Formats: sequence, C-alpha cells, structure tokens
Amino acid sequence: MSNLVVIAYDDQFKAEEVRTMLRKMQQEYLIDLEDAVVAVKDDNGKIRLHQMYKLAAAGALSGGFWGALIGLIFMSPLLGMAIGASTGAIGGALTDVGINDDFMKELAASFKNGSSVLFVLVRKATPDKVLAELQGTGGKVIKTSLTHEEEEKLQAVLSTAKAPAAD
Repeated sequence: MSNLVVIAYDDQFKAEEVRTMLRKMQQEYLIDLEDAVVAVKDDNGKIRLHQMYKLAAAGALSGGFWGALIGLIFMSPLLGMAIGASTGAIGGALTDVGINDDFMKELAASFKNGSSVLFVLVRKATPDKVLAELQGTGGKVIKTSLTHEEEEKLQAVLSTAKAPAAD
C-alpha cells in the first residue's frame, strides 16, 4: 500500500527541487515513487500541476506504433500511425493515474500566491536514508497517510538544518 505525503513550501521552486531529489533517490533505489506532482500557485493565484508522467505523450507513442502496425496490414501505415497517435494522445490525456488532480488543485488553492506544494505517493522507501537526504529542505507537512509518529519525525527532519560537513 502506498503512503501519501503532502508538503507545502513558501517558495514557487522549492517543491520541484525536492521532487528532483526524490527522483534521484529513486534512481539509487532508496525510494519507490508511484507518483510525485508539484502544484504551483503563481503570483496571480493561478494553479499549475506539474505531473511526473506525461500520459498524453506515452499514449501518442503507443498509439502511433499500433496504428502503424495496423496501417501496414491495410497498406496505409502513415494514415494508421496518424490515427493511432492522435487517439493514443487523447486517451492518455484523459487518463488520470496516481493522485487525484481535483484534490491537488483544491488543496493548492488554499495556499498563498507564490507558493508550491509537493504531492508524493510512496510505494516503499528506506526511511533512514531518505530522511537524511531530506534533512533541512524545509516545508510544512500538510497531509499524510503516515502514522502520527512518522509524520512528526518527517516534519522534524524537514525543519532541522543539516550539520555542516567536517573538513
């Protein structure tokens, strides 16, 4: 079962910076992310969601392949590829996986202009190593499916400054 963690930042760019750290940790097999979305509320109050996965692009690629294959059978691969890519892109754009977009927009709307919110669904993690990497990144834990103890530990780590490296 995945755990949801939502962290708010006073800065428009900090949530993206932390998501980049999480993706790097995922490449090192320290964390397994199901989804990680950054919601930014700009200075005008407009909310933008920056998804981790571009489903429309993946759908277009897959649809193009299958369309070309079917087009080859009917002697019109370019037409098949064009139809397959467009239907795949539409299907991908209409598909919503991971965290509900309406939930993210609703929650992000409640924050001040010029802020960002990081929404993360974590399948599994190596907590001690992940927390060590996230130490001092700031932010306020808004919502989680973690236990109260785990949530308090996460907030403490986010708020605690990293110790300077010894020379």
